[in-house]
Amino acid sequence: MLEDDFCDIIKKARTGQSLSLDRISAASGIATAGLQELETGRRAPAREEVLALATALTLDGPKLAAIACDRWEPAHPTHQTAQDVILIRGDIGGYEVKGYLFYDPATRNAVMIDTGYNPEAMLRAIEKERLTLTAVCLTHGHADHAGGLDTILARHPVPVYIGEGDWALLGWQPSAALRKFVGDGETIRVGGKDLHFVTTPGHTPGGVCYKTGAYCFVGDTLFAGSIGRANPPTLYPAHLKSVRTRLLTLPENFLLFPGHGPSTTVREEKDHNPFG
Repeated sequence: MLEDDFCDIIKKARTGQSLSLDRISAASGIATAGLQELETGRRAPAREEVLALATALTLDGPKLAAIACDRWEPAHPTHQTAQDVILIRGDIGGYEVKGYLFYDPATRNAVMIDTGYNPEAMLRAIEKERLTLTAVCLTHGHADHAGGLDTILARHPVPVYIGEGDWALLGWQPSAALRKFVGDGETIRVGGKDLHFVTTPGHTPGGVCYKTGAYCFVGDTLFAGSIGRANPPTLYPAHLKSVRTRLLTLPENFLLFPGHGPSTTVREEKDHNPFG
């Protein structure tokens, strides 16, 4: 099941461009009251409405119609396909969050990609799999991705990597000794593996994705068929640039592991993401 419905997608595109409902109504030919119904999910759109809104919002019409009318979902491999990735699910107010442990099977060294808002499950997985945690890598500073960091570091006082622009977003901040601001293109070792830092501002000012092997942990920079909301909306152009030039230029067989919703691939997103 996709993270974002049609109504989420069009609202993100409209608010990211600071466009009023009246302006979109004039551009699309859909009455303002009808737009309100579509944005709140009170009714399903007709295909012609989808295409008209895509034009008004500078989205890809056929891709948006595939999601809204044809119920497209990625024919993605599950996270179990990656033998060195453990998915941890959390929940914040009924809203599922995903964090990951990426590890080297040979050395059992591991890094945590976001807390998944479930530090207890993270700690249990580390113990069960006999992993040695060497770092926490945050895709951004929102609570659903960094909540519980204090609990993790109390057991494993490891460096925490975060984009400098997101430092102030953390509700709880690690000590300066453990804080590591991410530099684009930097690499850390995880046992015998490399983890590369890819800065992707847009969802937040200091967003970061983490790339290794044949997959990338993308946080809320990208969802299957959508993107996270630009916070603040003025970051929307930077967000689109991050998606289009930093993620969708990766090899097409790359797996993408988001913070919400199903995993996907670069190929699927190039073919189906209306923001791409």
